[in-house]
Amino acid sequence: MKQTMHLSLCLGALLGGLLSAVASDLIAPGAKLEKLSDGYKFTEGPATDKEGNVYFTDQPNDRIVKYDAATGKFETFMQPCGRANGMRFDAQGTLIACADEKNELWAIDVKTKATTVLVKEYQGKLLNGPNDVWTQSDGSLYFTDPFYFRKDYWKRPNTKEQDGEHVYYLSADRKQLTRVTDDLVQPNGIIGTLDGKILYVADIKAKKTYAYDIQPQGKLLNKRLHCELGSDGMTIDREGNLYLTGKGVTVFDKTGKQIEHIEVPERWTANITFAGKGKDLLFITASGSVYGIKMRAKGIF
Repeated sequence: MKQTMHLSLCLGALLGGLLSAVASDLIAPGAKLEKLSDGYKFTEGPATDKEGNVYFTDQPNDRIVKYDAATGKFETFMQPCGRANGMRFDAQGTLIACADEKNELWAIDVKTKATTVLVKEYQGKLLNGPNDVWTQSDGSLYFTDPFYFRKDYWKRPNTKEQDGEHVYYLSADRKQLTRVTDDLVQPNGIIGTLDGKILYVADIKAKKTYAYDIQPQGKLLNKRLHCELGSDGMTIDREGNLYLTGKGVTVFDKTGKQIEHIEVPERWTANITFAGKGKDLLFITASGSVYGIKMRAKGIF
């Protein structure tokens, strides 16, 4: 009995070690999570430009902050900023922002800081509040529209004008807005694969993340469960691994198997992106701080 127990413990230790080795393969050897900056109210929406710099929001303070990946310095880029939440750069280098103050979607010219309202309603009714966005190489984009009542600054009633919480597609010419989901509880995080063939949407209230096949004109087909975990923001690496946020960072491979979890010492991890010239810095917005950890895996942006 003792020999059997000892063998079982040894096998368990060996298996645990192998699993640990597989999990830690995403992170650069010896890399540790580091706090890069703090003193914010609530950080969100990190978007990476072509040079690897990150623009993120300090949402309650109504400002966008820029992180210079080369120098490690932080500076306010825009304040006020329409209470920007989730953001992403498009292929032309324009910053697309979910402007929460008036439930709009903005395009921000980074050089001039001029803003253009891309979307402000759907079928004549006010959106719930665009929350996160993913842009495609042709200029089209998808965004999520959950309802989180902002009692501190919204002047609208605490009711939805839309009939639910959905995902929308904006055409490449930015003229045609289409609703592409109608059966999610509260879509939040959104990201697509590098080849533009698969879209991932996190239904945060349902605690699930789904995958869809992207079709012409933005249609989504073949909805399938990717993993039993929702997410606030999301990112993806070049190997197709999906990074979800909430309680730290949880990583799932292309099959939906969990392969990594990164603990973050904050009450909530809101969003995530890859940054740096080498696309190997995992940049994490978490409550009042932002963190970074060097990765072996490289991201897309």
